Amino acid sequence: MRLLIVIISLTLPFTIMVKAQDMAKINAIKEEVSQSVDENEKLVQEIVDSLFSFSELGFQEFETQRYISDILLDNGFRVDKGVAGLPSGWFAKWGSGHPIIALGTDVDGIPKASQKPGVAYKDPLIEGAPGHGEGHNSGMAVIITAALALQDVMMRENLPGTIVIWPGIAEELLAGKAFMTREGLFNDVDAVLFTHVSGNLATSYGKANGTGLISVEYTFKGESSHSANAPWRGKSALDAVELMNAGWNARREHLHPLQRSHYIISDGGDQPNVVPQTASVWYYIREMTAENILENYEKLNKTAEGAGLMTDTTVSHRVVGGAWPRFFNKPIAEAVDKNIQAVGMPKWDAKDQQFAKAVQKLADTEQTGLKTKPNELSGPSEYPISGGSDDIGDISWLVPTINLRFPANINDLGGHNWRNTIAMATPVAHKGSIVGAKVIARTLVDLLMNPKIIEDANAYFNDEQLKDTQYVPFISATEKPAIEKNVDIMSKFKPELKKLYYDPKKYKSYLEQLGITYPTLPE
Repeated sequence: MRLLIVIISLTLPFTIMVKAQDMAKINAIKEEVSQSVDENEKLVQEIVDSLFSFSELGFQEFETQRYISDILLDNGFRVDKGVAGLPSGWFAKWGSGHPIIALGTDVDGIPKASQKPGVAYKDPLIEGAPGHGEGHNSGMAVIITAALALQDVMMRENLPGTIVIWPGIAEELLAGKAFMTREGLFNDVDAVLFTHVSGNLATSYGKANGTGLISVEYTFKGESSHSANAPWRGKSALDAVELMNAGWNARREHLHPLQRSHYIISDGGDQPNVVPQTASVWYYIREMTAENILENYEKLNKTAEGAGLMTDTTVSHRVVGGAWPRFFNKPIAEAVDKNIQAVGMPKWDAKDQQFAKAVQKLADTEQTGLKTKPNELSGPSEYPISGGSDDIGDISWLVPTINLRFPANINDLGGHNWRNTIAMATPVAHKGSIVGAKVIARTLVDLLMNPKIIEDANAYFNDEQLKDTQYVPFISATEKPAIEKNVDIMSKFKPELKKLYYDPKKYKSYLEQLGITYPTLPE
């Protein structure tokens, strides 16, 4: 017994000491990769500004694909293009073995959001053209710079593991990630670190605020006729669309207040003197749970059928995309939060704050300026909060996943608007992306060097997240990506956009190339 006590007393302190040494090494490497990100400041700026200048919409992100693939290939990644039926998509890998950590971010822009960066009033680069009114031009800078910071460390320390870099294609259409999950691209992945532009630095776990959705387009077919000479011979598909919309608008009063649903008429006919023989309407049906989304979707299908019956037209529909409600992993989020608190917010200067307040005034919101403290880790809200969707939700139900919100834009601007474009090729976006890259790089160190995090992440994923829910994609096994979307818009504007593509070999920044003084404020 005495011998056993002696052995225990010798063994326990030694074990604790080894763990302390390991943590000291991990922390030292974290500081190293943070420094590496700082040393790649120029690359961050170039990626942010280049993608801003491309201004590509969903399914048409080909310049982004070309540019980012070249960077990844130059740094030893293996790049597969056109994955999961997404011509503008890719799936890039570096390293070998497990853990496999997938770094993802969205890349598409917003229609009619063209705006000169750094100019705090409406001044489009090209009138009517798309722009990065969500800020998706910044995320690739975050994850690529973070990945590059890990390469030297992994080779020097002989760390097994694979880093994957992938884009959220057509996220604004919620029409990319579900196809990637359906094709099994994430089947072997151990963890997903997703990033999204924000006005602050934060992460969360559990069921996220916001909604999931089904994106569906209905097409009615009738019979054309001369609108004046023989309207009785026609069967108006447009009448069917209008009756469907009227029916759904009446039904919305009797749906749960947290639902969101909205539509556009994507085809309203050809010209007024011809009874429209075809017409289409495109709906987003949002709710808080997958069950409720499907329930409202069936109600919408019945509304479409009713409109067809009232107009003697036929109706078909196509699921364009889908997004499950998001659910994020607690153990990984806790690791991310520790790195958030260690990194902190960017060091904004007086120009940054002056610029931010001017843009907030433009958006008619409180002029608080840029945030200076990161948010604390948050869990599920006591009361559900409705709002937007992101198809990262689909991936989050297959693999332990988190979302890092990084401060590359100005807060409280509303979203999906030209005002949200203003900061996205300025020092605000550059500084915020660097901070985001540091957090991701440090978290990669944690996941690669502390296996318990992924072990705990899997336990939470299986025991908590999946205990009452089984993921089934909203898209069917036969649905194909709607790659024809936005072709016409990009064909119209790309020739003019090309003239304005950022040239980092000639100019230190896109602001310099455009001859814009930062900040340019209203007189």
